[in-house]
Amino acid sequence: MPDPRDPRGVRHELAVVLTVAAAAVLAGAKTLLAVQEWVADADRDALSQLGIDPEAVLPSEATIRRTLARLDAQDLDCRIGAWMSTRVGRVGGRRVLAVDGKSMRGAAIDGDRPHLLAALDHDQQVVIGQRAVPDKGSEIPELKVLLEPMDLTDIVVTADALHCQRDTAAWLSEHGADYALTVKGNQPSLYDALKRLPWAKVPRHSYRDPGHGRKVTRIVKAVQIPDWIDWPGAAQVLQVRRTRIIKGRKHVEVVYVICSVPMNQAAPAVVASWIQGHWLIENALHWVRDVTFDEDRHQLRIGAGPQVMATLRNTAISILRLAGWDSIAAGLRHHGRDRARPIQLLVNA
Repeated sequence: MPDPRDPRGVRHELAVVLTVAAAAVLAGAKTLLAVQEWVADADRDALSQLGIDPEAVLPSEATIRRTLARLDAQDLDCRIGAWMSTRVGRVGGRRVLAVDGKSMRGAAIDGDRPHLLAALDHDQQVVIGQRAVPDKGSEIPELKVLLEPMDLTDIVVTADALHCQRDTAAWLSEHGADYALTVKGNQPSLYDALKRLPWAKVPRHSYRDPGHGRKVTRIVKAVQIPDWIDWPGAAQVLQVRRTRIIKGRKHVEVVYVICSVPMNQAAPAVVASWIQGHWLIENALHWVRDVTFDEDRHQLRIGAGPQVMATLRNTAISILRLAGWDSIAAGLRHHGRDRARPIQLLVNA
């Protein structure tokens, strides 16, 4: 990682600053002040396992703040994402990625919030890519930039209706990837065409998903894409009818999905599970950063600092997932009780 600082007078190597910050976040540090407090009490013998001289002076909060603010955050995200992608495997020959964005409310300046677009592995819930984009609407072209460095062969990309775009579908197909995209009103012609298909004559598959105080029944129907629907790479269309009973009240929602994987390679229930699994990026990443790390109340606004801190949180979440922790909060508490534990986790990562 290139060091943006003037080499004259640098007392702390960039690798040291990033490593101790990552270890502190793994121990549950939510702010730069909390990072520095963890560093001040760090186990020096344990830090030596990371190549840090036990006699070295560790960086102050001001040094950490200035260094992180001057980093090329896009480059850091790209490097860490590339490393994380080597840590996750494929299921049934495929890897399924959820792509979605999140704004950092606490880092807003004059109403403008940093907006980060991320790619999350469905199976292991590991972040393998993140990129800062100007705003929510900019996610559409930036999805290609986020995924461009990756080997997309046999990758299935799931995304919300915002990304159901002809250019996006064509680009994914051209790069060897498949997609499962939700279709809504932003594509009115396609939505109306899918809605008019003879769904009453299509066999259905139903299953129930009880839990969290609600009962959910999903009825899934799928057909091969008709020739008269012109959409890049499309192979099948699904209708997913969700009936939810929450506190005795019934809620019905009908969702249409367009998918590039043929029906003989991905059964309707599998594609429906991809769409359902897409919301892991909200529950297993965005929610964790908001609630467990209290990200939306963190008011760091200097330079690349907000994005770099988000990257460190993503890294902590991913490393804990790879280590077998289902509850990130429990994992942070565990590693916060012993200052050697987060260091050992980094050593073994």
